[in-house]
Amino acid sequence: MTFTPQPDDIAIVGTAQTKAHARFDGPEVVLIMECVNQLLADAGLERPDVGFTIAGSCDYLSGMPFAFVSNVDGMGAWPPVYESHVEMDGAWALFEAWLRLQMGDIDVAMVVGSGKSSPCDAREVFHLQADPYVVAPLGLDPDALAGIQARALLDAGKATEADIAGVVARSRAAAKDNPNAQVAGDVTVDELLAAPYDMAPLRAHDVSPKADGAAALLVARRDRALELTDTPVWITGLDHRIDSHHAGLRDLTDSASTRLAAEGAGLAEGAVDVAELHVTHAHEELILRDAMGLGDGTAVNPSGGPLAGDPVMATGLTRVIEVANRIAAGDAGRGVAHAASGAALQQNLLAVLEGGN
Repeated sequence: MTFTPQPDDIAIVGTAQTKAHARFDGPEVVLIMECVNQLLADAGLERPDVGFTIAGSCDYLSGMPFAFVSNVDGMGAWPPVYESHVEMDGAWALFEAWLRLQMGDIDVAMVVGSGKSSPCDAREVFHLQADPYVVAPLGLDPDALAGIQARALLDAGKATEADIAGVVARSRAAAKDNPNAQVAGDVTVDELLAAPYDMAPLRAHDVSPKADGAAALLVARRDRALELTDTPVWITGLDHRIDSHHAGLRDLTDSASTRLAAEGAGLAEGAVDVAELHVTHAHEELILRDAMGLGDGTAVNPSGGPLAGDPVMATGLTRVIEVANRIAAGDAGRGVAHAASGAALQQNLLAVLEGGN
């Protein structure tokens, strides 16, 4: 009998995340262990029960070569594990695990995303992702390019500074109910607009606060998923697309890659109750909402999103976890999690999640 994999054969069966620490006084592997130990204990699994382990992280953040190798200790290096790694956010590790499970020879995989960015200045690290001939030598980091993108959005008449401030105010208010948030509280749009510019038209509060943290989840094939949990969250669509890293070659007021990923993941095939978006600069939410066609009926970033805490390299995977947790709790039936990589929303991943057995 020939096995034909279907997207809804794979479900999230467990999640764990740490707080978004402004500075964690310990190694990254401890953050990972916190998640992994909780994850396996909740699922009633031992490490040998996991057929595949994959992590997403970035050695440049911690300033340690091959830091991802030592991170394997946090996932359990003995007995020897079948392990992989992506030098990206853990959301892209989920994509690889999702594909790996569809091969059919294993039934459980563990996905980890982690980052300890407090030892470095992320703006000095991530500008190295840019075009090495023109942009990188100028020192145009992601925050500077985000300012350019926000200015383009305003000049095109697609948003106002008050709209951008409104995203921050709503995110911080929502984060009051998130025990893992780094920044939360009530603040008015007028108060936010009174703050000085950082990268005009963006202000410091329009940029996500970088944090140390980790996140992890378990994914399983259908039969095993139904054994492990009464509330599986099915990955019914998963896609990611990339735009040119030359910012001048694309319309910065739109996100073509997000539109394509939404189409590939089947986002428009049903109502979207909740969306968690990887918004590291407040104006990005406005672009992403439009590209995904999200209406007023969708709760966007009810956790507060990255503007309330941005554990770099775990932020995208945390968006998946936040949506999955709400579906598992019965607070939503269908949702979308979004992860981004690169400056000015260069690369975008969408995971469509649904509940039910």
